[in-house]
Amino acid sequence: MNRELLMLVDAISREKSVDREVVFGAVEAALASASKKLHGGEVDMRVSVDRESGEYETFRRWHVVPDEAGLQLPDSEILLFEAKEQIADIEVDDYIEEPVESVSIGRIGAQAAKQVILQKIRDAEREQLLNDFLSRGDKIFVGTVKRLDKGDIVVESGRVEGRLRRNEMIPKENLRSGDRVRAFILDVDPTLRGPQIILSRSAPGFMIELFRQEVPEIEQGLLEIKSCARDPGSRAKIAVVSHDKRVDPIGTCVGVRGSRVTAVTNELAGERVDIVLWSDDPAQFVIGALAPANVQSIVVDEERHAMDVVVDEENLAIAIGRGGQNVRLASELTGWRINIMTAEESASKQAAESDVIRKLFVDKLDVDEEVADILIAEGFTSLEEVAYVPMQEMLEIESFDEDTVTELRTRAKDALLTMEIAREEKVEEVSQDLRDLELDGHGLAPELIARLADGGIHTRDDLADLAVDELTEMTGVDEAQAKALIMKAREHWFTA
Repeated sequence: MNRELLMLVDAISREKSVDREVVFGAVEAALASASKKLHGGEVDMRVSVDRESGEYETFRRWHVVPDEAGLQLPDSEILLFEAKEQIADIEVDDYIEEPVESVSIGRIGAQAAKQVILQKIRDAEREQLLNDFLSRGDKIFVGTVKRLDKGDIVVESGRVEGRLRRNEMIPKENLRSGDRVRAFILDVDPTLRGPQIILSRSAPGFMIELFRQEVPEIEQGLLEIKSCARDPGSRAKIAVVSHDKRVDPIGTCVGVRGSRVTAVTNELAGERVDIVLWSDDPAQFVIGALAPANVQSIVVDEERHAMDVVVDEENLAIAIGRGGQNVRLASELTGWRINIMTAEESASKQAAESDVIRKLFVDKLDVDEEVADILIAEGFTSLEEVAYVPMQEMLEIESFDEDTVTELRTRAKDALLTMEIAREEKVEEVSQDLRDLELDGHGLAPELIARLADGGIHTRDDLADLAVDELTEMTGVDEAQAKALIMKAREHWFTA
């Protein structure tokens, strides 16, 4: 029987072009599965086949777990203190093994053994095919639509399959069996039972790779696509920069008579592409991203990572775009939050902000509005600036002498200290469970906790009950962060 086992392993290895070790592993898995069924329960079995003689041994195994964890699977786990009674130097996650009687291959049932072995071999073949495909380093999957699967499309390239999910297709795109299709390799998940390559035709990366194929200068390093934003099937924006002064980045991507950009557009169901010149100056980059709208002025808010962009009435609709498409894509492309407004709206907003700053200076510095307006006119917007801007800079203000500057700085520092004490008192009012809340490994900033306290949010449940727009208005955080905070605060509802 042992000799026949070795012959069987060799035969399957040659027939399926699979390494003998893989076949041995499949045989061991089949024997272990049969032994487990014989013993019943959640036992863990291991079988070891001698590669030379064909003889095999069977072991029952117990996984060593921490004492404080307790036994979740009593049939296959053992506490550390009990394990140490048998093996003094054993550690958590080691195994204790005990030899048991081996099951005869004949008792397994030829069909059951065959199924396990063949499945293991199929898995090995799939893994080998996938590894061979991925080793080519392709980022675009080119294949044929094989079949529809629950709304998704399975695309076949040789013997490798990819899954194009419905939400990763271009809207209104109608792909049929036998159609030739190209898609971006979005992810690879070896744990999936079906196609393990996840594809996308709507991801920004797909457009970037299409341009890389159409524009040789990108592959040569003369041009670089810095970012891409898409409204799949409708409109997109890409930001390009040239690393060679002799190469025009926009013209090169457009191609002779638009040949290059047209090829990309045709692949993407007519999606119109705006090619934008990237700039390391954020304001200039945003101006380019909002084209074809003409921008009058920009106010940059570094703290909020936002820009107020002023356009005239004629350009307002163009800047915003149909359904807000143009400004949304420009925002995604640049990474800045963009607020489009008219000159009147900008003036009104600046006046309102000046009123807030004026009131702050009047109340906290105990000065009249005239002094507050001088500070505002000189560009001061916070008490921190008044307190810590270099003395010489403040002395350059014609209306202030040295005594005035010294007094203003002292009052600003005193006001900041008083506000800090008040803020700490507010933080103390907030429950410990909310103060301990962490997002991406970081706790909530004291300033954020203080703003929450100002809004009457003192517990994790208070935060969890908020809507996203309520939290953004209360604290000034962006929509994505607000959503993440609320979902984090709600976690204990589902894990309790």
